[in-house]
Amino acid sequence: MTGWLQVERGTEPLVIAFPHTGVDLADVKDSFRTPWLARRDTDWWVHCLYDFAGALGATTVRTEISRSVIDVNRDPAGLSLYPGQATTGLCPATTFDGELLYDIVEPDQEEVARRRTLWFTPYHDAISQELRRLQKSFRNVVLYDAHSIRSRIPRLFDGKLPQFNIGTNFGASCSPELTSRVAKVTRKSSYDTVVDGRFRGGWTTRTHGQPAEGRHAIQMELAMGAIATSLRPRRRKTGRRYTTRRVQPLSLRFCNTSCASA
Repeated sequence: MTGWLQVERGTEPLVIAFPHTGVDLADVKDSFRTPWLARRDTDWWVHCLYDFAGALGATTVRTEISRSVIDVNRDPAGLSLYPGQATTGLCPATTFDGELLYDIVEPDQEEVARRRTLWFTPYHDAISQELRRLQKSFRNVVLYDAHSIRSRIPRLFDGKLPQFNIGTNFGASCSPELTSRVAKVTRKSSYDTVVDGRFRGGWTTRTHGQPAEGRHAIQMELAMGAIATSLRPRRRKTGRRYTTRRVQPLSLRFCNTSCASA
């Protein structure tokens, strides 16, 4: 694979995708108001949280390109996945908080198409390829779309987000048995859990999840309040220790449950 697209192949019927952990601003870095603003909505620490994936036998697909360059979990046509609700676009013009990302010129249609060709399409092609590869050995495979987000973002949702937010697009992207088993893991913990609440799965879940064809996709959106003590990357080491001690065992159980459900 290319340098920005990381694929680690496993042999179990589980693919873990990381669409928003990248911080690489590629060749458009100078277009943004500031590099930090462009990176602020990164899904911090999530790929570290799932660093057991290789030992588990899971396949991982991760883009290192920042979601501010192009969001690989949005509709490539630019349509909203949450009509009537505040969100960010394919090539976002604002942060989650509504702050402008560009000083002067936002990406035009030609630039959006270029970014889609360079980074969006190869990412989803890689996921499709891995799911097809695993289906040669297994009747059912699971795509686990891993995310994190700040616990409080007034522009996107009221109050404080539950710690575990499971998305299945109202049951369209995976079997009810998989949803039930994953939710059961969280509900046995001390953390709040919701299924298909504010976040019910983005483009990845809705596109690759085809239960009738043996491909099940589930999104796990973790509130950062459950996994870290600070948003800023300079606190990353501290955040990871906290993550490993309290949330990582649950994440391992999610993935084990997903494998067992395939």
